[in-house]
Amino acid sequence: MLFFTQCFGAVLDLIHLRFQHYKAKRVFSAAGQLVCVVNPTHSLKYAPTRCAAAQASTEQGTLPPCHHHEAVHDPQLVPCTCPLFSCPWEGHLEVVVSHLRQTHRINILQGAEIVFLATDMHLPAPTDWIIMHSCLGHQFLLVLRKQEKYEGHPQFFATMMLIGTPTQANNFTYRLELNRNQRRLKWEATPRSILECVDSVISDGDCLVLNTSLAQLFSDNGSLAIGIAITTSKVHSSEAEM
Repeated sequence: MLFFTQCFGAVLDLIHLRFQHYKAKRVFSAAGQLVCVVNPTHSLKYAPTRCAAAQASTEQGTLPPCHHHEAVHDPQLVPCTCPLFSCPWEGHLEVVVSHLRQTHRINILQGAEIVFLATDMHLPAPTDWIIMHSCLGHQFLLVLRKQEKYEGHPQFFATMMLIGTPTQANNFTYRLELNRNQRRLKWEATPRSILECVDSVISDGDCLVLNTSLAQLFSDNGSLAIGIAITTSKVHSSEAEM
């Protein structure tokens, strides 16, 4: 009975994912668009990352404590950019993608335009939905986070980070678009470099921000479909239009 129950549950999960995939295709019917169903990760250990701790220390006018037994930090090494866990990994920028895929099992899609379908939007904060997007010869990290910026008032924050330097990030423009029930919401901006930390981008509000009621207008049975497009651009602009 236990074996049958586990197998039956796996089949139901597969049917559910196929149904979510079909709904996303129905909403975004443009030919050639790839649909990625992204399940949430409800983090139970939102410990401050090293970049967040360093930022807090800088704002308070203090530096992190230095221990003489620690090795000198190599400035060419970057910490793990995955915002889900306080991962101790660090390495060179060119191997960040391999670490995210192998250690954190983050999916990657290729194509100039894709659809990001986040499921189970009703889960309590903090919750993250993450994928990598490969196009135009570079890799981008899309992060959708549900977080209480003010107590008792959860909000959704969506941003695109280039896995590269700030100079490289300035060469691109990304667009996030929600489209449902004759309503359209679009956010267009220059991506930030992954070296700048996802937490700081969300704290600054330099991203697509949705309150709960607005997210519900664009969601379908607890799932939120976001169209993503990336283009090369030298123009620095950010706008939200509805």
